[in-house]
Amino acid sequence: MILAIDIGNTNIVIGCIKGDECIFVERLSTVRTKTELEYAFDIKNVLDLYHIKRTDLEGGIISSVVPQITTAAKLAVEKILKKEVLVVGAGIKTGLNIRIDNPAQLGSDLVVDSVAAIAEYPAPLLVFDMGTANTVCVIDRNKNYIGGMIYPGIGVALDSLTAHASQLGGISLEAPAHIIGKNTADCMKSGTIYSAAAAIDGIIDRLSEELEGKVTVIATGGLAKKIVPHCRRKIILDDNLLLKGLSVIYRKNRK
Repeated sequence: MILAIDIGNTNIVIGCIKGDECIFVERLSTVRTKTELEYAFDIKNVLDLYHIKRTDLEGGIISSVVPQITTAAKLAVEKILKKEVLVVGAGIKTGLNIRIDNPAQLGSDLVVDSVAAIAEYPAPLLVFDMGTANTVCVIDRNKNYIGGMIYPGIGVALDSLTAHASQLGGISLEAPAHIIGKNTADCMKSGTIYSAAAAIDGIIDRLSEELEGKVTVIATGGLAKKIVPHCRRKIILDDNLLLKGLSVIYRKNRK
């Protein structure tokens, strides 16, 4: 069993993977000011919650898009495991053929998502990861990463709307009873959720035209389950995609 951690701008996803099975998945808030000791306590508490001991874990792997806390998180996990922990980045074998202008610029989360998708689903592939930013990975029929898209996440867009429109307050992200809102809150909920769903449907249509063959579409990320049910295109919801990718990469680099 391995400990897999993905550090995002808003959340840190923690999971333990045994073979092809995710034993658990939990989320912590990303706090840039925490020390390695504080992160060690947080991670240890999650492991204790699921009665997982240090001796149950053969190793750990981390992907991160928040450089400020990558080292602190790595040292925190090493305090717990008493072993060196892999960090997805330069020098790590992924098996992913990246065909973009500057492969070194590709975020580790996109690499890991793509590795997992290729391992589990038929290509060509579109992989939507919905978090602070929404990202799309485009993988051709030969399983090459050929590019993608990045656009504002739902939370970012909603925060911007409420910050710049004085009469609009915060809302919960849940679909209203009817798509046509009858009050301000329902109008905002409908607009936020259905515009996001329509954007995904439209992006799928446009990107599919650029790819040969039937396209497999996967969605993951903290907000995917809020939006995907309202999409009209066929989309596979895979909450554990990133952790699965970390498991694949860990096995490729195991000594």
